[in-house]
Amino acid sequence: MQTSKQLFTLITSGDQLEMSLKEVNVPTPKAHEVIVRIEAAPINPSDMWPMFGPANLEKASYDKDKKQLIAPLHPGMLSRVKSRIDQTLPIGNEGAGTVVAAGEHPAAQAMLGKTVAVLSGATYAEYCCVPIQSCIVHHQDTTAKDAASSFVNPLTALGMVETMRMEGHSALVHTAAASALGQMLNKICVAQGVNVVNIVRNQQQADILQKIGAKYICDSSAQDFKQQLVQAIDETGATLAFDAIGGGELVSQILSAMEYVGSKDATGFNTYGSAANKQVYIYGGLDFSPTILNRAFGMTWGIGGWLLMRFLGKLKPERVGELYQQVAAEITTTFATTFSNELSFEQAMTPAVIAQYNAKKTGEKYYINPNKS
Repeated sequence: MQTSKQLFTLITSGDQLEMSLKEVNVPTPKAHEVIVRIEAAPINPSDMWPMFGPANLEKASYDKDKKQLIAPLHPGMLSRVKSRIDQTLPIGNEGAGTVVAAGEHPAAQAMLGKTVAVLSGATYAEYCCVPIQSCIVHHQDTTAKDAASSFVNPLTALGMVETMRMEGHSALVHTAAASALGQMLNKICVAQGVNVVNIVRNQQQADILQKIGAKYICDSSAQDFKQQLVQAIDETGATLAFDAIGGGELVSQILSAMEYVGSKDATGFNTYGSAANKQVYIYGGLDFSPTILNRAFGMTWGIGGWLLMRFLGKLKPERVGELYQQVAAEITTTFATTFSNELSFEQAMTPAVIAQYNAKKTGEKYYINPNKS
């Protein structure tokens, strides 16, 4: 039976993270499944919490002989991961490679030899077994590296615009907007004539977005940030926001700016604020501190979480298929991802390298190549 090297993560009841490289058997694919030889699997921010949880990575050590990373958890944090304690779990949300085996169904057989992107939660492996519904079949000239980031960022960006239309909004606000996902979102919005208000942290990030045609950019480090935000929301009419940060006061500032714009022409009593619904979805956790709300945005507003897979579950299969086709057609343009570093399994487990990719810096994107020695 063929075997595959694969990364696993474990958080023990003894307050310890263990990440290990193991040898596992490759299963025989069922009728609607394929075996993909993974050639590129990105390390996304959404991968890092499953990988490391609340571990103190500054105290991590790597045993080269055992191929195992060990790190203590931050004190008092075990309760945050109680659902996974003492469970050895696979990691890696997405990746891409070549289909090397397939089940008997004609749709599975048709994928043999093709480059596909996969979404599985177990892509940090030499081989990955997935149902055909979890694959995006790419064009013949698309490489696995090109296709590696086909799901998380492209479909999230497309899903944001879909959500905007489904909920009756006409423009949106996006935080951490110079990220790879943020750049994709701007390309989509420019092509479709949708206004997006981009919130960035510095001028360098603003320059990145200006080069791809972004019109509304607000620098949160500027003294007049709140005024910039109000003006941009006033000009665009944005009443929907997607926040990648989570912690701090930014969500509150966005809602307050929307309320200011919505109420600026009000006359007489305005006890409950503007009637237009103001909605913020938190979809990331770059800041794990509490979300602080200073209630200055009336009574017609909402805050919620937004997850890609749950959103896709609301769509008809035909629509999901159309989004997959759009990603495949535009993977080297709208949805192109530039990687700064290629890692082997062992490099991805080295504390010094982990410190680099766990910093989540704009312009630095890492991927694992299971075939790199």
